[in-house]
Amino acid sequence: MVEALTPEKRAVHAFWNASPCGTTLTDADPGSARFFSEVETRRYEIEPWIPRFADFEGARGKRLLEIGIGLGTDLVRFGRAGAQLTGVDLTERSIELVARRLELEGLQSDLRVADAERLPFADDSFDRVYSWGVLHHTPDTARAVREAVRVLRPGGRLCLMLYGRRSWVYAGFWIRFALLRARPWRTPAWVMANHNESQGTKAFSRRRMRAMVEGLSDIRVDPIATPYDRRYGGPLVRLTGDRFGWHVAIRACKPEHSGQPGV
Repeated sequence: MVEALTPEKRAVHAFWNASPCGTTLTDADPGSARFFSEVETRRYEIEPWIPRFADFEGARGKRLLEIGIGLGTDLVRFGRAGAQLTGVDLTERSIELVARRLELEGLQSDLRVADAERLPFADDSFDRVYSWGVLHHTPDTARAVREAVRVLRPGGRLCLMLYGRRSWVYAGFWIRFALLRARPWRTPAWVMANHNESQGTKAFSRRRMRAMVEGLSDIRVDPIATPYDRRYGGPLVRLTGDRFGWHVAIRACKPEHSGQPGV
């Protein structure tokens, strides 16, 4: 376990260590070949936009860091494509399971238990830094983004997904856990922090996301409508498309001539 975790991070650690993201997608024995295969199949069935965003093949020969590896599904896809792998996670359980998965795949990676807000790597270490649906769980998301940029080499590519505040899911959670429980004074941020996944989960406006990567180049911040949005928005999601999507894909490059951006 990472040393000296704050109470907030200990709560996040306990939640994901008990059930790494994706564990509920199959009833197979954790760590078995069938377990990993079924998790991979279901992950990309539910979220088919991940491979396009991740661009696994484009990482061939590159030094890649994934922050928050979960069950290693994306990390393995990068490895199959020929990337030089490094993966970190806050939880020992994820590192244990991903080590087993890499063994089954015949792949190698530097795996470490680490805090996204204090990455154990030198500046400019990686050609690409990737994180899907992770950094909104750490207490200081902006600091974690700064760390991701710090370890990215000039000219390198940052690829993150964060939860979007302007989304059907964000509104739906407030209706479900505040309005319908006769607690309309509860803010959407409070509801998200207390009722969605690990304690303290956040969602961000796209403006705030852009501010987190200010100073980078070729910035794209693209919302993606998800099945989770359809649970709350129903047929309206088809009318609004990706505009109010729960997942927001952030892409940016670190300029050749400058260091990390301010937040």
